[in-house]
Amino acid sequence: MKNITVSVDSQLYHKARIRAAEKGSTVSALVREFLTHLVNEEPAFERMQREQNDIIARIRASQPGFAAGDRLSREQIHDRHAVR
Repeated sequence: MKNITVSVDSQLYHKARIRAAEKGSTVSALVREFLTHLVNEEPAFERMQREQNDIIARIRASQPGFAAGDRLSREQIHDRHAVR
């Protein structure tokens, strides 16, 4: 196990000690828990990519045959009631 040194102002340290005591823990344990969560958290890009793939899969499941290549012609776009 590696030791690290973190500098914080005295007010933050005091509040952290109180919070740790409320949880029956130590400041070191709180920092270790935070860092563990931080490194195990799914990166934002991967999360957004997964969400995008989930949405695309739901669209394809609810709209069989849907393809982005099936585009409306200029005339069809302007003839739609939704545009008016």
